[in-house]
Amino acid sequence: MKRYWIELICTFFLVLIIGMTGDPVAIGIGLIALVYFGGPISQAHFNPAITIVFYMRKRINIPEAMWYIGAQVVGAFLAAAFYYLIYQKSFFPAPSPDFDLWRCLLIEFVFTFLLASVILYVALYSPTAANSYYGVAIGFTVLGISAAGGGISGGAYNPAVGLGPIIMDSITGGTSYNHLWLYIVGPCAGAIAAAIAFSLLNPEENS
Repeated sequence: MKRYWIELICTFFLVLIIGMTGDPVAIGIGLIALVYFGGPISQAHFNPAITIVFYMRKRINIPEAMWYIGAQVVGAFLAAAFYYLIYQKSFFPAPSPDFDLWRCLLIEFVFTFLLASVILYVALYSPTAANSYYGVAIGFTVLGISAAGGGISGGAYNPAVGLGPIIMDSITGGTSYNHLWLYIVGPCAGAIAAAIAFSLLNPEENS
């Protein structure tokens, strides 16, 4: 059970940093620390889309994946509730009104594809196994994609980042749930596509 608690705790702090700063640099640096903190125990998913990748690579089974995802969503919700307790208002990712939703969906898909691909190659690829830079690579990737796409799609790239805060906003009377699908479909599709591409490009890893 320890790894699920780690997923909950680290997702809590990741989402709290996102909510309290909205700053790609703070988010990226915070994630680097959290990945090194949680990685040895839970493999540092902190993201249901990444859990799907680990499942597709047969590193975890379906019951384990469900526990991971449950812990991540609960952690994200608790972070949103803590934010509400402090600020007396909700936060949640939201697409820019200057862009069509299909463009926002594409941003969530493409940048989650990149994030999942980086994780595949620094954490699950045999030639780079046991490296010491995986946390930096993942954190800087999130920094980059948050800065690049955050102003367009809201920059979640993580269904928990969408789901937890949007649930909290809905409980307090908000209507952000109208865009919840964007933060589930885009990241999950991007992660699945990354896992498929990795498998096709590296057939020797499939055994």
